[in-house]
Amino acid sequence: DLDECAASPCKDHQYCLNTDGSFSCKACDASCVGCTGEGSDKCKTCASGYMKEDEKCTDIDECNFPEKVCVKENQDCVNTSGSYKCVCSEGFEDKDGTCVQT
Repeated sequence: DLDECAASPCKDHQYCLNTDGSFSCKACDASCVGCTGEGSDKCKTCASGYMKEDEKCTDIDECNFPEKVCVKENQDCVNTSGSYKCVCSEGFEDKDGTCVQT
């Protein structure tokens, strides 16, 4: 078997998987910018919103920052994979970018 992966035939956001007589390109983990294999522990660098922790790229919980990221009144922070979103607190709804009581 010839290792076609030695020639790096895949795109930047993929890794090469050598197979018998061939190869396939697989997508890197969402937490990676470039990778050498499957999973968040094979990242070349971590994607935005992720940080290296215990040799893996893990999600940064922006909602736990000492400085609030959701600064509007009656708004809560919800952590998402690689980011966060600001939503109106329970009992409030978004009206033209302001959280008003329902």
